[in-house]
Amino acid sequence: MRVTVERAALLRSLGHVHRVVERRNTIPILSNVLLRSDAAGLQLKATDLDIEVTETIPADIADGGATTVPAHVIYDIVRKLPDGAQVSLETTGETGQMVIRSGRSRFALGALPETDFPDLAAGELPHGFQLQAAELKRLIDKTQFAISTEETRYYLNGIFFHTIEAEGSLKLRAVATDGHRLARVQMEAPEGSAGMPGIIVPRKAVAEIQKLVEDGGESVTVEISSAKVRFSFSSGVTLISKLIDGTFPDYQRVIPSGNDKRLTVEREQFAKAVDRVSTISSERGRAVKLAMAEGRLSLSVNNPDSGSATEELDADYEAAPLDIGFNARYLLDITAQLDGDTALFRLADPGSPTLIQDKEGAPALYVLMPMRV
Repeated sequence: MRVTVERAALLRSLGHVHRVVERRNTIPILSNVLLRSDAAGLQLKATDLDIEVTETIPADIADGGATTVPAHVIYDIVRKLPDGAQVSLETTGETGQMVIRSGRSRFALGALPETDFPDLAAGELPHGFQLQAAELKRLIDKTQFAISTEETRYYLNGIFFHTIEAEGSLKLRAVATDGHRLARVQMEAPEGSAGMPGIIVPRKAVAEIQKLVEDGGESVTVEISSAKVRFSFSSGVTLISKLIDGTFPDYQRVIPSGNDKRLTVEREQFAKAVDRVSTISSERGRAVKLAMAEGRLSLSVNNPDSGSATEELDADYEAAPLDIGFNARYLLDITAQLDGDTALFRLADPGSPTLIQDKEGAPALYVLMPMRV
């Protein structure tokens, strides 16, 4: 194999694929990236047996061939080469090494044979649709923070994508919850998504998709089976991931429908006030109390070890006075996802879940469980 490629293209592609490679691996081949050159260009592939990322980039191919080299090492080498450099990759059959040359630099890396490299075959993917990269990014950005990190409830360790009939049309929904808060975002269902199975995309794959969406081109093709999903970006990157084999809970039952007390506040002012008063909360408690009365909202924190803090805000509230406590971190996470200038809270009582949105009927909806204060 003898290939010459631009440093910028190689670095960008290695950046896309090397992230799925775990730094500590008991199986040596999984520490490597597969490089394969043929008439189409230079293909790079990496996997951790749950996720596989592949990309093909233009290259000057003198001899075709394939080999695998340590992913993080080659990424660091290419990253440190000067801008605008040409990089030559060459394997010699006798030594089992890959030689990387650029300018006066020369590196020889130990290689493992391509035949040892596992292939995460996608198999049949009967359901497929296309959506804008920006739409996929929004679905992920606004729900990812609520993914559970509790390994025992593995079925909550990802985002649940599914289609549902709502408000007179078919919607594509993304839902995530950790039992304390729930995020639900929807968009008009893309053509071809009707009848797709509900799928739980795992946390690590979600994080990779989020990064790839940034420079993955204009559109994304999504193909689904009951066990795997493939995201093909218009820039030429493909990610295949296994799905979480579990049943996502019936989240509809958690979303309250009878919350009749409405509080509207300036979103940014509210977030800054929560941030200020929570400065003295204990790491364990992190509870902030919201006391609502007509036309105003009072936020307070009491910490027996370090004192207390209060702050008052103007608010649109006309119901009976209500005191309720929330985790300050969760409140800040949710308000950071809202797009509008205001935040609408729909409340019932101090022990019931609260609904949070930009405004009535917004495509993103959040549910937050209260805390005892």
